[in-house]
Amino acid sequence: MRKSKIKGKSHSIRPIESGAPKWVKSSAEEVESIVMDVAKKGVPPSQVGILLRDQYGIPLTRQLTGKKLGKVLSEKGLAPELPEDLFNLIKHTGAIRRHLEEHPKDMNSKRGLHLLESKINRLAKYYISAGKLPRDWKYSPEKASILVR
Repeated sequence: MRKSKIKGKSHSIRPIESGAPKWVKSSAEEVESIVMDVAKKGVPPSQVGILLRDQYGIPLTRQLTGKKLGKVLSEKGLAPELPEDLFNLIKHTGAIRRHLEEHPKDMNSKRGLHLLESKINRLAKYYISAGKLPRDWKYSPEKASILVR
């Protein structure tokens, strides 16, 4: 019998260096200003990191500023109210609900929706215990329908 989920050792590894690479010319203040400008345009945090890497040649925000990207955004008041992974899951449930309105006998989608809502509740439980969501936060299908439209 095969061991579950062991698929090999090939993966990328981040560099061990704690400081910024020598070839990066940007300062910490410049990086923070770029992050603020991009976030004000409504770009989600994951896309901000990709944009910094691809367009500005900044590999990791943490190496230059000493803070993670999410910490920089929260200090400037630009962090999203819901964590991005939770937001995307809720948005997905809204799309599935809209699909089920047109196709009510689609049992596979119904099962997928049930699993997705379970995942949302587990993730919300974690974020509540970590203090990233208020203690009285609850998932409701109405939130999903608002986010999809």
